[in-house]
Amino acid sequence: MARQPALTDVAALAGVSHMTVSRVINGNGSVRAETRRRVLAAVEELGYRPNSLARALATGRSRALGVVALDSVLYGPASTLFGIENAARESGYGISIASVGQPDGSSIAGAVEDLRLQGVEGIVVIAPHVATGKVLEGIPRDLPLVAVADTDQAPVPVVAVDQGDGARRVTEHLLALGHETVWHVAGPEDWLDATARERAWRTTLTEWGAELPPVSRGDWSPRSGYEAGRELLDHGGVTAVFVANDQMALGVLRAFSEAGVSVPGDVHVAGYDDVPEAAYFSPPLTTVRQDFIALGRTTFGQLSRQIEGEKPASRSIVPAELIVRESTGPRRV
Repeated sequence: MARQPALTDVAALAGVSHMTVSRVINGNGSVRAETRRRVLAAVEELGYRPNSLARALATGRSRALGVVALDSVLYGPASTLFGIENAARESGYGISIASVGQPDGSSIAGAVEDLRLQGVEGIVVIAPHVATGKVLEGIPRDLPLVAVADTDQAPVPVVAVDQGDGARRVTEHLLALGHETVWHVAGPEDWLDATARERAWRTTLTEWGAELPPVSRGDWSPRSGYEAGRELLDHGGVTAVFVANDQMALGVLRAFSEAGVSVPGDVHVAGYDDVPEAAYFSPPLTTVRQDFIALGRTTFGQLSRQIEGEKPASRSIVPAELIVRESTGPRRV
């Protein structure tokens, strides 16, 4: 196997000292423009890649962040992770990811410790479960830490999409179309986002003086949405349904279609998330868009402030956006 080029190889090719190469690579100290050009040309020619551990020892900065993420392919958690990684990359940071199967205290604490041993400068915990506050209480605070969680009970700074406002907007949209009430297919009770959306749905119906129908509950999957849709068919007078995520909404649409119920002719259906496929559902789905790129940048901003010794906001909120499509279009009267 060919030997990987070392810093001394770059120095020899550029005709400078290894300390000069180090200053160019790490951006420390004053180096003449011509010298910098020769060093960068040598780096490119040799394909040299700095050793991140060595750079951390030399500069005290690893330029690496850790993310504790739920081991999930669900759109929300996966997109949150992507948004954070994108923001970190824009600012020259790398990401180390520690996945956990269950968001309990021991698994998250173990993941945080693994990341600490990798020399990260700060850690983001993506914590969508109701146990977030209690879990984070036991995490050591000697490193900058931010949680992505829709809660005001966490002992660390938190960043979240405004789930309640998104749910309020979509519920009011359906009520404003003339429906007497809006039925709800909720997510799992132990997910913060699901409880926030359900709570806002209940509050909005109460404020509008509308009846509160019984809640159907799913597990975020299209299959559970399909089963909830079949349950809704057993109730008379269902004309509007707010589904807590787009994947379950897809299942609801399938159940209605099989039963000959027209959307939006007979029933209006709205989801949440605005997954890339939502605009191509049949019919295209009205939903609530979460800006995961903005969420990632806000999260990174709060973490980087801590890294630089500044005090971050205790709670930062990213707005949600209602996207109206054909699934809540004109219906038969």
